[in-house]
Amino acid sequence: MAKILKIGMADLNVALSPEVLQTCGLGSCVGICLWDPVTKVAGMAHIMLPSSSHGKSVNDAKFADTAVPLLIDKMGKRGAHKTRLVAKIAGGAQMFSFYSDNDIMKIGERNAQAVKAALQAVKIKLLAEDTGGNFGRTIEFYAENGQLYVRTINLGEKYI
Repeated sequence: MAKILKIGMADLNVALSPEVLQTCGLGSCVGICLWDPVTKVAGMAHIMLPSSSHGKSVNDAKFADTAVPLLIDKMGKRGAHKTRLVAKIAGGAQMFSFYSDNDIMKIGERNAQAVKAALQAVKIKLLAEDTGGNFGRTIEFYAENGQLYVRTINLGEKYI
C-alpha cells in the first residue's frame, strides 16, 4: 500500500514513487499536479486564489502565480527537472450561484485560468484537466505513473 501524503488548502507537497498525493474539498480551488516521468517525482498544490497581487500573504502556496514556481523549486530539490515536467489540474468549480455578471465572483473560473497562465509562463505542458462545473472534487495524484484520480459526489470518479 503506497503512502498517501495529504495536502491541505493553500498547501503543497512533493512525493516520490510509489507515494500518492491527495487533497480533498476542491471547490473553487484548483489542484495543480506536476510530474517528472523520468524520476517519478510528483508535486501537488491546492491553490485558493488566482494572484498574489490581490493581497498580502506569507503563504505562496495559496496563489496560482506563486505556487507553481514554488512547487517546481521543491520538486527540483527531490530530483525533478523542470524541462520534463507535465501538468494535470482539477477543481475550479462555481460552487454558488450569483445574480451578477461580475467576473470577480467567478473565482473558480479565474483560478483555473490563472493556473493555466502560470503553467504557460514556465512552459509546462497541460496534459489533462477536470475543471469547472458546480461540484466539489477530491483528487489523488500517483507519483508512480502520473495518473490523476478525480472523485466527485454523485458524479462518479475517473482517471485523467
